[in-house]
Amino acid sequence: MSKIFIFGGSGRVATELIKDLVADGNEVTAAARHPENIIKLDHVTADKLDLHTSVDKIADQIKGFDIVYFTAGSRGKDLIQTDAMGAIKTMMAAQKVGVQRYVMLSSMFSLNVDKWHEIPSLEDYLAAKFFADNYLMDSTHLKYTILQPTNLTETPGTDRISLDNTSSKENSIADVAKVLAEVIKYPNTVDKVIEMTSGSTPIDEALKGVK
Repeated sequence: MSKIFIFGGSGRVATELIKDLVADGNEVTAAARHPENIIKLDHVTADKLDLHTSVDKIADQIKGFDIVYFTAGSRGKDLIQTDAMGAIKTMMAAQKVGVQRYVMLSSMFSLNVDKWHEIPSLEDYLAAKFFADNYLMDSTHLKYTILQPTNLTETPGTDRISLDNTSSKENSIADVAKVLAEVIKYPNTVDKVIEMTSGSTPIDEALKGVK
């Protein structure tokens, strides 16, 4: 059992992630701007999310937790203070209090600047994720995993994926959440960027093969 903190705990991916983490026996605290929207389950505590606050206050909020997930997003409304600097402040806080593992929900192509022109409506968002992802990799000592899915869909999960980003342009939200929940079980996913689409490989087999 781990004590897990989720930033952005009321979103579609986070809601499914919480279910998976609790089913695995973890204790979860999920923070959202509107905590009342966080799923109500045993072993889940709702907390208030404020990514505009100081690093010290965020550090106090996550002190004592083993694993931190960042699944928050502003949907284009606050890219600098939420998607970029908000994420970075949670990394600073996590490192300050000795969090063991940090898992980032990012986006396909966030680190591939030459691909951004293919999806012009997301260029500013991808830029924000670019800075956050690079900070996590290059400016912290956190044991990170960065998951980069493609378009999220509300289709049923299949528990099967591909780590070849040419296979599909879609991911089931349920499958993305499942991968996020499972990566913490695989030491070989530490310090890795994982590109993900829907596919035919069982999730556990795909994650075992991450190099």
